[in-house]
Amino acid sequence: MNKPKLVVVGNGMAGIRTIEELLTIAPDRYDITVFGSEPHPNYNRILLSPVLAGEQAFEDIILNSLDWYAENNITLHTSKTITRIDRMRRLVVADDGTEVQYDRLLLATGSTPFILPVPGKDLKGVITYRDIYDTETMIETAKVKKHAVVIGGGLLGLEAANGLKLRGMAVSVVHLGDWLLDRQLDDTAGALLRKSLEDRGLTFLMPKQTAEIVGNDLGEVTSVRFKDGDEVPADLVVMAVGIRPNSSLAESAGLHCDRGIKVSDTLQTFDPRIYAVGECVNHRGVAYGLVAPLFEQAKVCANHLAQHGIGQYKGSVLSTKLKVTGIDLFSAGDFMGSDGTEDIVLSDPAGGVYKKLVIKDDQLVGACLYGDTTDGAWYFKLLREGRKINDLREHIMFGESAIGDSGVGGQSRAAAMQDSDEVCGCNGVCKGTIVKAIKDKGLFTVDDVKKQTKAASSCGSCTGLVEQILMNCLGSSFQETPKTKAVCGCTDHTHANVRKAIRENHLLTHKEVYDFLEWRTPNGCATCRPAVNYYLLSTWPHEAKDDPQSRFVNERVHANIQKDGTFSVIPQMKGGVTNSSELRRIADVADKYQVPMVKVTGGQRIDLLGVKKEDLVNVWQDLGMQSGHAYGKSIRTVKTCVGSEFCRFGTQNSTQMGIDLETMLANMWSPHKVKLAVSGCPRNCAEAGIKDVGVIAVDSGWELYVGGNGGIKTEVAQFLCKVKTAEEVKEYSGAFLQLYREEAYYLDRTVHYIERVGLDYIKAKVVEDAANRRTLFERLLYSLEGLPDPWAARIAGAQKNEYIPIKVVA
Repeated sequence: MNKPKLVVVGNGMAGIRTIEELLTIAPDRYDITVFGSEPHPNYNRILLSPVLAGEQAFEDIILNSLDWYAENNITLHTSKTITRIDRMRRLVVADDGTEVQYDRLLLATGSTPFILPVPGKDLKGVITYRDIYDTETMIETAKVKKHAVVIGGGLLGLEAANGLKLRGMAVSVVHLGDWLLDRQLDDTAGALLRKSLEDRGLTFLMPKQTAEIVGNDLGEVTSVRFKDGDEVPADLVVMAVGIRPNSSLAESAGLHCDRGIKVSDTLQTFDPRIYAVGECVNHRGVAYGLVAPLFEQAKVCANHLAQHGIGQYKGSVLSTKLKVTGIDLFSAGDFMGSDGTEDIVLSDPAGGVYKKLVIKDDQLVGACLYGDTTDGAWYFKLLREGRKINDLREHIMFGESAIGDSGVGGQSRAAAMQDSDEVCGCNGVCKGTIVKAIKDKGLFTVDDVKKQTKAASSCGSCTGLVEQILMNCLGSSFQETPKTKAVCGCTDHTHANVRKAIRENHLLTHKEVYDFLEWRTPNGCATCRPAVNYYLLSTWPHEAKDDPQSRFVNERVHANIQKDGTFSVIPQMKGGVTNSSELRRIADVADKYQVPMVKVTGGQRIDLLGVKKEDLVNVWQDLGMQSGHAYGKSIRTVKTCVGSEFCRFGTQNSTQMGIDLETMLANMWSPHKVKLAVSGCPRNCAEAGIKDVGVIAVDSGWELYVGGNGGIKTEVAQFLCKVKTAEEVKEYSGAFLQLYREEAYYLDRTVHYIERVGLDYIKAKVVEDAANRRTLFERLLYSLEGLPDPWAARIAGAQKNEYIPIKVVA
């Protein structure tokens, strides 16, 4: 028996979400065919901003792989655009001539970006920001161009501007309104947002109206001119001034369209065989451009495609978040206020916190939050449900946890939530879906939940709530985050408790720690011994004694073990600088010890791979060079570009700065590996934007960034401050590293430490408190003072037994 044919035009989030819902409730109902104009499977468009910012790769934002389509027997046509719908014959025709018949047709054609009708709009270098192609174009342009102008101070424009700035471009944002996000924020919150983004290096031109985009004889954009006569240079212009429903295909088929495809509450068009969802739709006079309403439409549409005949879509209440790391804002409903409304306002400009709640007829009708958005989801729920708030008024401004035993809040928001309450707004995941996945699939961690449900996998603001749900479902089986979990099974004490005990009680040895904290295992284990060893050394430098047996093999041997049991030696070349004499010695060593591979590392050093353990000491002696810390929980290389010494774009001597930092931090142990980079100009050739400490030279000094990570999950460093002198670079970066060394938990990268304490805390300790900064820096220098060269010590005979191979006797 042949199944009816469902054809989906549009492979984006709305159309595929409808199919996902349909497969859940009626998996065998249709023979499904999907057409997508792009050459990719379905991906998360709301995460294009993190891709542009370098925080995620495109592969990370794919929602449904090609295997998913195959597993669900869905025929997918990529890179094909439907150009005609023949409603009489019930078929669609693609631009390559492909014809497919349908019994039901779902239009999910999305929207098209609005292009300002100004002279120069067609110049090379003028683009929109809508899909992965636009994103990749911006990434590639940022590698070779300097000036970007983003037209539009809305959500998309600010995300584009932030990403381009992180990619090394000088970015000006042009906005017609008096404040940023003037459709999502009031003027006070908009001003706070502007200051935060200006601190990151963005420039704002507002209110400004674009008159012309100027180009050269090659047809390339060179500048943007405004109606007041001002002009700014531009190698790239990004139009982010709005979208329009893409309804041209529907119009050509004779469907009723008016600023979008007109649909009923069942998402049916004028033709009952044809449905439509997403940004292409006009429902009750409204076209939605945010993802949450699209997912609500998808659920109702799938219900009717499955012929269950229930469910109506009656419109959505919207909320807004900005996907710029480190900036928290939320707005929903009538946050500006209108006739008959009253405002409750909490304003702390110095602390960067602003909250405004709008009340009407004893109901919350709007909310605008900046700086502290913890309770955004709770306010949104109150707003959507229209609950009377008379009994909450006294504490409502202070959030759900302040309500206590009133029945709404309490200590666990998750426990009070209904299964139908939404947890993840980005992906439309409710509590019930998460609970069911935890129980049915045996999930134990947040990462498990992300993979199975997509909750917390986008902007991450709901991660804490997902953790609460896991804890409520699993109890003691929940695998906690490092900030709350015990160091290991030998003790119930957390990392924080252990550090505090060592500091407050002047504990200097493992035995003193284990005795004082009543460790269950007298000698500890392979998990806790390295952590305790680090906490002792970092808390009491020159007093606590290093215990080599509490270190991993790399740190005992001072070389990096490889999978075949051999080791890697990376001669130290500070700042990546070497000379012909060193290169000759490296070549001689490679020949003498028959080194299988000589390779240049990502940190601009030479790696001798495959050195036998028993040869390590002799290799170091013959090299006559210190080795590089490329193996332990310690300072790694300081990557540099050429800088002002030779590069025609260089503004400062980045090479010397890299050498100075690597010299200053020599032999520094830390909670995890620490990587630094120094770029000689905003082109950022040394990739300072993804390092634990990144230093970028500008005309007037240096910009410092912290918390970057180029590992499994790329994290873009956050702007810490701007300084003028090389000595300030060393002081500020050294103070940050010492704060990290003293307060981070063992095996925490800097990004995890910053996530825990917050960047504002870091700035308060390092940037704003000069006396504390100097104290931190002095403590760092003291801890590093007089440390022995471990390679010279080994050449002199220290730990000789470590390098003697074990002989197996038959």
